[in-house]
Amino acid sequence: MAGVELLPKEYGYVVLTLILYCFLNFWMGFQVGKARKKYEVFYPVMYAIESENKNAKLFNCVQRGHQNSLELMPVFFVLMILGGIRHPLICASLGLLFTIARYSYFTGYSTGNPENRLNIGKYGFLGLLGLIICTISFGINLLLA
Repeated sequence: MAGVELLPKEYGYVVLTLILYCFLNFWMGFQVGKARKKYEVFYPVMYAIESENKNAKLFNCVQRGHQNSLELMPVFFVLMILGGIRHPLICASLGLLFTIARYSYFTGYSTGNPENRLNIGKYGFLGLLGLIICTISFGINLLLA
């Protein structure tokens, strides 16, 4: 496997961290599905309307917590994949921080009080910032090699 030999052995931690985030994403999706049944918000409606559903805010908080994580997923994956080539252990650690923060963000948001999403969830951006720095380092290293 010629391609695998080009990656550091520790890149496996990057891959496993990405898989962990995938499992988190699936779990959040299931939580949205449960909330749809509980609060009677049926497809294809993405968000409940408060004038039509007394539990709209509760459902929308669950839905928004998952949606926000989906919106950040492509950026997170690209930064992990690229930055992890040069800095696999640092990126895996930052990715784990980001994943834990996203779990906290989602569970806090799902309480129905949007402010709760920031308790630990706010630290996810530190993980992303670190991943950006690692990816910049990788890019600069390629240019200087």
